[in-house]
Amino acid sequence: MTFDTANSGVAFGGFGEPGVSDGFGAFGVLFGVVAGIIALGFVSIIVLTIYRGKRMADRGQNPLTLQEDIAYQAMQSRTLAPEKPLERRLAELDDLHARGVISDEEHRSARAEALRG
Repeated sequence: MTFDTANSGVAFGGFGEPGVSDGFGAFGVLFGVVAGIIALGFVSIIVLTIYRGKRMADRGQNPLTLQEDIAYQAMQSRTLAPEKPLERRLAELDDLHARGVISDEEHRSARAEALRG
C-alpha cells in the first residue's frame, strides 16, 4: 500500500506546498492582533472599574449612587442657592447687630462686603 502525497492534503492541496495558502495568512495575523487589542481593552475596562469602585468604597462613597449623592450635595450647597436681594441681606445684618450677635466692627465690614457685591 502506497501513500499518495499529492492527494493527502485538504481539498485545495497540502500544507506547505508552493502556491497553496496554509490558513488565513496576513488576514489571520491582523485578525489576531485586532482581537487581542479588543480583549485587552475589555480587560482594562473591567480592572479600572473594579479599582475605582474599591477606591470609592474606601472613601465611604457608594459607586452606584454617586451621581445622586453629588446632585443632592449640589442642591444643598450655598453655591446654587438663589442670591438674596441686597435689601434683605442688609436688613439681616442690621438685625444681627441690633440683637448683639455681631459687633460694630463685624457689622461695618459685613455691610461693606454686601454693598461691594
